[in-house]
Formats: sequence, C-alpha cells, structure tokens
Amino acid sequence: MTLASPVWAQDSIATYPPLPLGYTSIKIFDNKGQFAGRILPDKRYWVTIDRIPVFLQKAVVAVEDARFYEHGGIDVRGIARALVKDVVKRRFAEGGSTITQQLIKNRYLSSEKTIERKYEEAKMALEYEQKYTKKQILEMYFNEIYYGNGAWGVAQAARLYFDKSPEELNEAECALLAGVQKNPARYNPLGKSAQVTGRRDAVLTRMVTLEMITPAQREKLRNQRVTFTQPSQAPHYIAHIRSKLIERYGMGVLEQGGLEVTTAMDLALQKSAEVALEEGVKKLSPGLQGALVSLDPVTGDVLAAVGGVDGIRNSYNRAFFAKRQPGSAIKPLIYAAALEKGFTAASLWDDSPVSYPSGANETWKPQNYGKEVYGELSLSQALAYSNNVIAVKLLDAVGIPSFVEFAGKMGLSIRAENGLSLALGTDEVTLSELLLAYAPLANGGVRPEARTIIKIYDRKRNVWVDIPPATLPVLSPAVAFVTTQMLKGVMTYGTAKSLKKFSLAHPSAGKTGTTDDYRDAWFVGYTPQIITGVWVGYDKPKPGGKGFTGGAVAAPIWEKFMRKAVATRPAADFSRPDTVVSVGIDPETGYLATPDCPKKRDEYYLPGTEPTEYCPRHGRNDTPIPTVPDE
Repeated sequence: MTLASPVWAQDSIATYPPLPLGYTSIKIFDNKGQFAGRILPDKRYWVTIDRIPVFLQKAVVAVEDARFYEHGGIDVRGIARALVKDVVKRRFAEGGSTITQQLIKNRYLSSEKTIERKYEEAKMALEYEQKYTKKQILEMYFNEIYYGNGAWGVAQAARLYFDKSPEELNEAECALLAGVQKNPARYNPLGKSAQVTGRRDAVLTRMVTLEMITPAQREKLRNQRVTFTQPSQAPHYIAHIRSKLIERYGMGVLEQGGLEVTTAMDLALQKSAEVALEEGVKKLSPGLQGALVSLDPVTGDVLAAVGGVDGIRNSYNRAFFAKRQPGSAIKPLIYAAALEKGFTAASLWDDSPVSYPSGANETWKPQNYGKEVYGELSLSQALAYSNNVIAVKLLDAVGIPSFVEFAGKMGLSIRAENGLSLALGTDEVTLSELLLAYAPLANGGVRPEARTIIKIYDRKRNVWVDIPPATLPVLSPAVAFVTTQMLKGVMTYGTAKSLKKFSLAHPSAGKTGTTDDYRDAWFVGYTPQIITGVWVGYDKPKPGGKGFTGGAVAAPIWEKFMRKAVATRPAADFSRPDTVVSVGIDPETGYLATPDCPKKRDEYYLPGTEPTEYCPRHGRNDTPIPTVPDE
C-alpha cells in the first residue's frame, strides 16, 4: 500500500521547536512569600524519543497498546475484543485503537465514534506504519497526546505536573503519567488522589502481567511518594503578571523559565476577593460578570485583582482591560477639581432643570435619577445623593478643558469631545484606571503607580529585578482631605448608606456609579490603608433592570470583601492636614452658624475659602459656634 493522502504531503515528525534544556516554570509568590502559582509558556515543544524515559515508553505501551511492536498499525485481536464488548453493551464502549490509530485521530480526525471514521483511521494507520518507524510513531504520539489541564504532549505534562523535563521523571512519576491519557479529566493528577493512584496501580499491574517489571518492583513503586507541583491559584492575577513579564522582557522570558517572582498580591485577600465577587455576582442574575481590584493607596501595591467570575474557564481580565462607562463614579474627580478652583463643600447649588445646546437646533437636558428636583443642595449633599444636574452645572463652571487636564493629572485619559456629559461618566475607563485615580484622595494627594511585581529572582536566587514603589504628588493634601470628607457622606446618608455601619466602624469614603439603562454598576471606596473598586455588568452591555445600581449591586460585594480586608488592620481615620480650616456653619445657608441657627455642622475648607459672615437668616452674633478640633 502506498501513501497517497494529500494531507501528508508536507508531513514531518517534529512540528514544533525542540525542548530546551533546563525547562522549568516561572514560580509566583505573594507578598508574604506564599506560593501562588506558576507560569508556563503557551509554546509546545518537541521531545525526541531519546529524552523520554524508557520506563515511560514501556508503561504507555503496556496500557495503551501491548502489541504495538508486533502489529502493522491496527490490532486485529484488539478490534475483535472491542467488538465483542460493543455488541454486549450495544454501543461503542471500546475502540480497540492502537497507538498509531490514536495518533492519527489526534492529528487528523475528529473524535466522532462512527464506522466511517474508524475505517478511515484504520486505513491511515496502516499507511502511517509504512512511512515511519515504530520509534518515530511513538515519538509523535508522546508529543501529540493530551494530558489534561491544557497540557498537550509529554513536555508540557511533565512541566505542569512535576515541573521537570521528561528525562528527569522518575519511574513512579512515569507510571502515574502513563495512566493519565486514557481519561485526563478522570485521572487528573491535580484532582482526586484516590482515582489517580488507583490508575497508577493499574498501570503497574499491567506491566507486571506483561513481565515488564517484577511484582517486587511494583510494590516498591506503589509505595514511593509522588509529589505534584502545587496547583496555581489566583488565575487573573497570575495572568496579569504573565502579561507584565512579556511586556517588559518579551516572550523569551517565559520560554526560558526558571525565575521566581515576588508579587504585591496578598493571597489571603485574593481568595477573599474571588469568593466575594463570585458569590455576589452569581446570586444576582445568570450571565453577569464583574471585576474587583484592591490596592494599597500609599505604595500602589495591587493586593487583589479578580477579572471575572469563573476565572479558570473565562480568562478575560476585566479588572485591567474592560473599558466601561463609570457613570457617577467619575463625579468625585469633578468635585475635587472644583475645590481646586475655589468652590467649597458647603456652597449651595440649585438643581432646577437646565438645558444645553447639543447639536443642530437640539438641546440636552440632564436629569436626576428618578427625574426628581430637590432644589438647593450643598455640594456635599449633591455628591452624597449623586445629583446629576448639579454635577453637570459644576463641570460647566469648572470648564471642560480644565477638568480634562485635572483628570489626566489624576491618571485618567478623558476625551473632551464628550462635552458636559462627562459629568455623568460617559467616557470609558477600566476599573484599575479608575481605582488609581481615586488613590490620591486616600493618600493625601499623592498618586502611586500600580505595582504588581516587587522582585524577580534568577535561577540562582539572586535578585534580578527590584521594583520599588513609584509615587507622584498630583493634588494638594487639603483638596484630597476635603473631597474625602464629602465622600464619607455617600456612605453615611447618600447612595451607599447601606454601608453606614461599616463606615462608622472603619472610617471610609466612596462613591457609587450607575450608567444609563442600568448597564453598569460600580462602587469605589477606601480607608486610609486600602482602596477597593467593584464593577458588575454584562460583557455585551445590556440593561440590568431597574434597581441595578452601584449602591444595590456593587456596594454589597465591596463590603463583603472589605470586612475581610480590614479585619487585621486597626481602624484609623483620615489625617487632617494643617492647611485645612474647620468652622461651624449653618448648612441651610452656608454662612457661619450663630447660636440661633437650628442646624449646625462643622465643615472643612481650603484656606481662604471659608465663610466670613454670619448666618443672616437666624440672627447675627459676633461669636461663632465653637468647633471641636479633630483629633
């Protein structure tokens, strides 16, 4: 029989690069030195037959095709035996496939169990045996077979399960690996140990039957302990580390391997974040996705990052790459920009309807959530209640060019062409970008760069790369503090008042965000020690339904995670800069309070912006209400 199939016209044995020496993974550790996972290259490597242990070759032949060296591509005895079982069970229970047939199926055919496919497989196997030697066929088989958990071929399998090159595998490891390929899902080395060891014992028993090993050797190997590599955790965080390594050093760093990376991740917090996000999202609606990022606002260390639910099955990292409209979560930056311009938290603004030109003979009329009109509100109240009309008016007063420049200083690239709708968060940002823009508010006006990699060690455990924190002052401490005080109101009486109990126990500030038609729900909140953001929505944007708001959807996930995050941190309030002035005012008028004012509140101001006149509505007195200084 001659080889005539055109599919083999350019066929060759080695279809990918040869396996390099010293083939080991990149190990990832958290900021406390706990093992978090490993990074393997996507590239498949070819292993020549002389680098595959003879014991592994024998073990695979024993359990997959005992007459491999005798038949010419198909095993008539095996087919007859399988046919009997198929007839008894009235289905394709057993295929009787030889190693050559399995190779043909993996390389060229589908897994469909039909007579036609089996005939084609057998025909091609006979032809293959004429073209290649047994050693060549076995070499191809070891490089093509699937070993589970994304590992194709013996090189990836040895590295994934044992962090070794194939030639480094001992006999016990070989026996275990030989049993995997029959059913990688069932005999998963990273799964149930009883099934894995049971399959290994079956391999060894089969080798005894075929007189490949003695019963004594079997018992010795059964009792020999096999240590697997620890399974990777934190899939989205490790995927981000992988992308950062490639970005800095190219794909070659993955192929080389052998490095150890200390990251900024807190593995305990990472696990808490994964649980909080997955449980919080899944109880809301099928198909929803989400992201959570938490970092240290002082150093920029990314303590936890979850880019979606079902992290192992869905690798898209929404935490760093998904751009969505932030809605009202953008408003704190507008208010901070206004404070820099001389506006105050206590100044009163009217939210009566207003219209703006939006094109040829058209106007745009911003509306509040629910279309309510509240009348006069202080800027503190307007931010706490997430008043849309006042936010637009405030942006108009600040000026779009000034705000775009301010946002850029805070780390957000905002497009001016969106106009006044920027006040409602119509430009798209990622969760990580928004979180870093909030960080100066929590950190006295200093913006850190996000840091995920702290140190990289080479093969000899020498420090190869050391990345210190990088920070930049972008905002006055006074503006950061006053904005934070305004955002405290969001959590005590505003759109996230469900977090009041948490905020009182652990002084914190934050802001909700909800986009048009309830497509995106956000919450970004912080203490002096940690800042966390949550986004929930559909990958393909669509309405989440009425009530799908930042306060109702994202804030509970944030709180569940933050309770774990602050549990080991002492409660501390935000430090008040010396440049901030505190005076007692009448919140209804914004003037200095008098003894006759029915409502009084201490308010914070930048120097020179505090009121100097007493409340005209409730009488006048030369002595203002004394204030109690902050501790």
